[in-house]
Amino acid sequence: MKSSLIIATYNWPEALELVLKSVVNQKTKPTEVIIADDGSSEETKSLIDIFKSKLNIPIKHIWHEDKGFRKAEILNKAIASATGEYIIQVDGDCIMHPAFVKDHLSFAKKGVYLFGSRVNIQKPYLDVLFSKQQTFFNIFSRGIKKRTRSLHFPFLARFYKAQEKFSSKYRGCNTSFFKSDFIEVNGYDENFVGWGREDSELALRFHNKGLLARRLRYKGIVYHIYHQEKSKDNLEKNDVIEQETIKSKRILSPKGVNQYL
Repeated sequence: MKSSLIIATYNWPEALELVLKSVVNQKTKPTEVIIADDGSSEETKSLIDIFKSKLNIPIKHIWHEDKGFRKAEILNKAIASATGEYIIQVDGDCIMHPAFVKDHLSFAKKGVYLFGSRVNIQKPYLDVLFSKQQTFFNIFSRGIKKRTRSLHFPFLARFYKAQEKFSSKYRGCNTSFFKSDFIEVNGYDENFVGWGREDSELALRFHNKGLLARRLRYKGIVYHIYHQEKSKDNLEKNDVIEQETIKSKRILSPKGVNQYL
């Protein structure tokens, strides 16, 4: 099955470099990598160009001008350009376990979306992380918390079944779905501007359409690099949009991916 790995980024090439190195380390490579770039500087483009020669799979760089936090829009543009039938999505500050892509593909099923856990890399460890260019971790690694989430036991993962209800553990930095399911709900709602809720609202519309959610526990692990929290100035407005989706059981995004298809 052809798969597209979508990596969302904005002006943090040091973190993106580690994420791309973790792509190189994948046991199963995606068919392509697409960088969804919300307006980064030339430094990020130069980094991506370097990795184009390191990976034996295509890397696309989908960029738009920096006009503030427009993650929903750049993800729609990136996923619209994807040639893979299956979309695996991470953030540009999430280092992937070597079996990350393999784990997501192993549970891929039409009518089901997946979401996985993240292990947090702590702030005091960042100097060591970047100086060592570390991309491998385990339960005993220094500098992490929520360390039980780093346990990779595919056998145990089988006991986590698909569910009808939305989970509060869902995070858009570690999720996957069929592109066709994404298009059928018209992708992300671009009315979300500023940090917050664009990912959970998409998942809620997946449920409104009838999709099930399966948690990747003990599989599909990412290691989230600490950073300062982004501005939450628009969170109240974004909450209103999400609550309307819940109340109206809305399926289609009013301003979504269809603009780019």
